[in-house]
Amino acid sequence: MTAAAQSAPPALRRPAPTPRWWGPFALFAGGLSLVAVVALWIRNGGAFDLTQGAFGGYLTAVGRLTGLLATQLMLIQVLLMARIPLVERAFGQDTLARVHRVTGFTSFNLMLAHIVLITFGYAAGVDQGPVAQFWSLVTTYPGMLLATAATACLVLVVVTSIRAARRKLRYESWHLLHLYAYLGIGLALPHQLWTGTDFVSSPEARAFWWGMYLFAAGAVLVCRIGIPIRRSLRHRLEVASVVPEGPGLTSVYLRGRELDRLPARAGQFMLWRFLDGPGWSRAHPFSLSGPPRADLLRITVKELGDGSRRVSTMAPGTKVLIEGPYGKLTGQTYDGGPVTMFACGIGITPLLALLWELPYRPGEATLVFRARTDDDLAFAEELDWLVKNRGLRVVDLIGPRARPDSWLPQEYGDYSDLEAVQAIAPDVAGHHVYVCGPDAWTESVRGAMREAGVPANRLHTERFAW
Repeated sequence: MTAAAQSAPPALRRPAPTPRWWGPFALFAGGLSLVAVVALWIRNGGAFDLTQGAFGGYLTAVGRLTGLLATQLMLIQVLLMARIPLVERAFGQDTLARVHRVTGFTSFNLMLAHIVLITFGYAAGVDQGPVAQFWSLVTTYPGMLLATAATACLVLVVVTSIRAARRKLRYESWHLLHLYAYLGIGLALPHQLWTGTDFVSSPEARAFWWGMYLFAAGAVLVCRIGIPIRRSLRHRLEVASVVPEGPGLTSVYLRGRELDRLPARAGQFMLWRFLDGPGWSRAHPFSLSGPPRADLLRITVKELGDGSRRVSTMAPGTKVLIEGPYGKLTGQTYDGGPVTMFACGIGITPLLALLWELPYRPGEATLVFRARTDDDLAFAEELDWLVKNRGLRVVDLIGPRARPDSWLPQEYGDYSDLEAVQAIAPDVAGHHVYVCGPDAWTESVRGAMREAGVPANRLHTERFAW
């Protein structure tokens, strides 16, 4: 995929634009489900126990409600990361990951509150110590041993999701541990059905909870397993060639069948499994670094771990399984006019694909490329072609950070964010702005763009974080 080969963007089928009403509708549906949980709890006597019951009954009633809300939020978590196409395209992985994280910690805290409140509530009702009551609950109530194992699984997931812990884990290890969340939710179900009166107290409650569990399970089976298998079998991707792009940077070219039917756009990423030996089952998120074509795809990988390091040694003909495409960093909402892109490190890959695909006029596009050293500036040949043939303007920001929380190099150490933006892209407030890079760097650039007056609907971001 040389510069000359890419000069004419391919005419591929694009996924239909996501209706604007879908995002608000999904938020409304999620909120309504939580209202339904509270309504079913009230119908089952929760409000009465709060106002008329003894102290133990009061604790138990609140404990029931926290447990119900924790369960519903766990199911919402599953749906957030089930890769439902409409949800994913409406919000993008950045937003979904942030909401998933907040929802997860909220659900976990509610679950802990449920355990404590139920234990103390039952203990007050029988005049027994909380430790003895907890032991009695675990060892004598149906499904409680499984619920205890479920709690242990969820504790493992939450602890390894704390940022300090994540930084010490390889991506592959963290991803494997995160799958224990599904096991935890499954192990909790028998306890909820056998001892949770709010789950079986009425036909409406049974229909709601079984419906939520089946919907969440169905979404995972269809979107995380069914659709990827179907696309992998249909397109039969395999490695065409592996090309070094620079120190620790490798491009992989992939060929397959009916790639014109793959609903991918420049700027998106996919989850890739390369069937080249041990470790093939672990998926890795890599962005398309060129516009998708009817005969070829390209991804570019930076060596950051075991999975990415293997890419440089793959042989042509290696079979590939895919999930996706995912991501909202596309040209779907681009309506013409100037474009400014901010890339840091490997964040150049989706932005390079967009630079090839977007129909901007000569001189309307600026790329701000942040790197620690000159050797980290990849794709020099392609960028030179875009400079000469499409009027791209490239601004390289090279060197160590000016400050620990800055998106700027030391060259701009005396500049404020707004002064730096005005020096680099003085008219950026009227541009479409695309930003891709590490989490903290991207957030810093977003803040600078907001200060410069870029409207929210013209600021498009993707973070490289897990």
